[in-house]
Amino acid sequence: MSSLALGAYGLIAVLVLLVLRVPIGVALGGTGFIGIWLFAGPRAAWGMLSEVPYEFIAHWTLSSVPMFLLMGYVAFHSGLTVGIFNAAQVWLGRLPGGLAVATVSGAAGFAAVTGSSIAAAAAMGRIAVPEMTRNGYDPGLATGTVAAAGTIGAMIPPSILMIIFGIFAEVSIAKLFVGGVIPGLLTALFFCIVIIARVWLRPALAPGLTYRPTWGEKFASLRGVWPFAVLVVGVIGGLFGGVFTPTEAGAVGASLSIVIAMAQRALTWKLFLTAVKETLFSTAAVFFIAMGAALLTRFLSFTGLPATLSDFVTALDLGVVSLIFAIALLYVFLGMFLDPLGCMLLTLPILLPILEAQNVDLIWFGILLVKFLEIGLVTPPVGLNVFVIKGVVGDIASVATIFKGVAWFLVADIVLLALLILWPDIVMFLPNLVD
Repeated sequence: MSSLALGAYGLIAVLVLLVLRVPIGVALGGTGFIGIWLFAGPRAAWGMLSEVPYEFIAHWTLSSVPMFLLMGYVAFHSGLTVGIFNAAQVWLGRLPGGLAVATVSGAAGFAAVTGSSIAAAAAMGRIAVPEMTRNGYDPGLATGTVAAAGTIGAMIPPSILMIIFGIFAEVSIAKLFVGGVIPGLLTALFFCIVIIARVWLRPALAPGLTYRPTWGEKFASLRGVWPFAVLVVGVIGGLFGGVFTPTEAGAVGASLSIVIAMAQRALTWKLFLTAVKETLFSTAAVFFIAMGAALLTRFLSFTGLPATLSDFVTALDLGVVSLIFAIALLYVFLGMFLDPLGCMLLTLPILLPILEAQNVDLIWFGILLVKFLEIGLVTPPVGLNVFVIKGVVGDIASVATIFKGVAWFLVADIVLLALLILWPDIVMFLPNLVD
């Protein structure tokens, strides 16, 4: 059997294992291990198994992952992010679909202290959906808004997906963080436009609020935002200002969230242990999948399959825009069946050599990739954010109702994605200032 055929069979084996519901870390790592065994023998396979995972885990930048996760879990369990939604509700509640607009704004704020789409969706689902349904909002609009708004967590820094991509692609994580700011804010803006337009055309979807808060109440609501403001200024401001690295930013953020929660008397020992436990579980899951992907990458590089595919794509002379649109279709399809991290790590070993051969800017592609994965979070049949919201809201809405509510936001996502592909400067404007 030729090495190229072995590599192709390896990819087919991964897909078969995933269809059989084998955990993705096992599917990636197991295929990589067996592939190296068949290619170079058992001694090389065991050597790679002992060497590659350690090399990946020993990457210093990865220490920011548990720190950012801890920051998010502490902020969530101590209620530090509730003030974001409350303030947005007071200031934006009078707009058509004002509570839904406030939900998007709150999710964008929550994203800035978590880096996790699923965490943002779960948090805003618990806070916003009951409030919207109590005020007569259509269940599809209420749940669809939260499911879609949760995806902003993957784009607005800090983003766990960006950290992992930066390590695998060997690009600046700080530039990835900076590059995600404008697309993240545009995503929130587009979602708000969708909500306002829908409710303006069909007012029955979201009855207007009769209560009009005074200016005093509006400014008083801003007092609940200060924990979020301190975290953003301390972490994102310090990172963009060059005060510390992304790795150090994670530690600063985790420390700040703990100090702020203790200052507000909102963090008990039990809540802290819960946050630490969830951080450990989430970190282990991320690292296990990433180690499996690293092993698969080593196997594929031995077979020469990525280089061969890169030469094939280069010979087709597709052009960068056509290539990116083709990759977008691939990720939308894979996103229907795989979680975002698994989807990304399954494809990067093949795509990175192709992109480098085409001289594609990997900072730009990294932001596009996160956008592709965001869309996968709300597309059927998997749509992780949809099932997270279903678990939070219970009988308020069915899974079909939530998917239907999300569909309008998918249209906005596709339009924005096309703009980011056709005009790369939207993404690259801020990263170019960092040079």
